[in-house]
Amino acid sequence: MQRCMIVDDSSVIRKVAKRILAGPTMAVAEAANGTQAIEMCTVQMPDVIIVEGGLKDIPAIEFIRHVMSIPSPVRPSIIVCVTYFDIGFIMRAKRAGAAGYVLKPFSRVQLLDRFKTVAVAA
Repeated sequence: MQRCMIVDDSSVIRKVAKRILAGPTMAVAEAANGTQAIEMCTVQMPDVIIVEGGLKDIPAIEFIRHVMSIPSPVRPSIIVCVTYFDIGFIMRAKRAGAAGYVLKPFSRVQLLDRFKTVAVAA
């Protein structure tokens, strides 16, 4: 079973993404902030992480770098969730270790498409 973590300060976004992704082959965990997510990753690294680009407690780029530096046999695919297309931010996120991005608000089709693309590449 694959594991996915959704990191967003909005409980609505976390619940919507969880409803879209959770199923018999996918376990989905939620984290309300970057600090909580990092703690969860040190215990059990997910296969895919969807992280809000504008975390309030830690910059998303720093979050990605920190997660990628955690010793683990699992190297997660990280999708950054952004509210507008910012090529500079997206490129910095990719250099830090992100596999891709998705724009908020996302539809079911958009999230599943991005998730499948990133999960297949991993």
